[in-house]
Amino acid sequence: MLTRPEIERVVAAALAEDAPWGDVTAEAFVPAAAQARAELVAREAGTFSGGDVFAAAFALTDAAIAVTVHVADGDTFAAGDVLATVTGPARGVLTAERIGLNFVQRMSGIATLTSRYVAAVAGTGARIADTRKTTPGLRAIERHAVRCGGGHNHRHSLSDAVMVKDNHLAVLTTAGTSITDALRSGMQSVPHTMRVEVEVDRLEQIPAVLAAGVDIIMLDNFALDDLRTGVALIAGRAVVEASGGVSLETVEAIAATGVDVVSVGALTHSARAIDLGLDIRVDAAPEAATS
Repeated sequence: MLTRPEIERVVAAALAEDAPWGDVTAEAFVPAAAQARAELVAREAGTFSGGDVFAAAFALTDAAIAVTVHVADGDTFAAGDVLATVTGPARGVLTAERIGLNFVQRMSGIATLTSRYVAAVAGTGARIADTRKTTPGLRAIERHAVRCGGGHNHRHSLSDAVMVKDNHLAVLTTAGTSITDALRSGMQSVPHTMRVEVEVDRLEQIPAVLAAGVDIIMLDNFALDDLRTGVALIAGRAVVEASGGVSLETVEAIAATGVDVVSVGALTHSARAIDLGLDIRVDAAPEAATS
């Protein structure tokens, strides 16, 4: 769930970056009393995400601006659809325009790409999950966008789940300790409420990892035949995740091997922003209209 404090944190930082000492153009050239009406219009089809974030960009700029979002996060839209309406003081609308667009275009791009991956694996039983390959400081909103597209979130941070990767295993077994013993030793300090995932990069590692009693095994960069063999070896004794080299062209075949989860870094690190525009009409200031 994307919370109001998370939204305000990222939006306030973006606004401060974009107008640290105010919007000198709007202040010099736009009358203080001028009012504006703007429509957020889709230039292409997609899946929507970021309505609350878009609205916050205007609300934090000027509380007198009103934003009405016409679609819900997760809804699909077509080119030409009006997704939101913005009304209020023109200076504030113009100041917040780029930040509001940046967020909603980025988030809708992630949601749209995620929805394509989800559609590609429909019927396989596998779920699509994101990774920690997110933009620093923007993880909460990018992961919200993944959920809007029908995907699932992996661990949120290094603090909320154990994931022993290949580099961890290399360090753990340097002194000659077996993978099983090293994992069992580390798991003694892990709370019973926390799941443990281990990444393997070859089939030969699976029995030793299974013997430690872990919850999830990630098969990293496995060929399709090896994925099928890995799923058979694990035989339901742990959740099986596939990762590495996943694309829209390969994801269906990967999911069809019987894995439970396919994690895709591209959902957040390679999503293209959706083309949305803010069409603005500025009304004359009242004093100018009656002079």
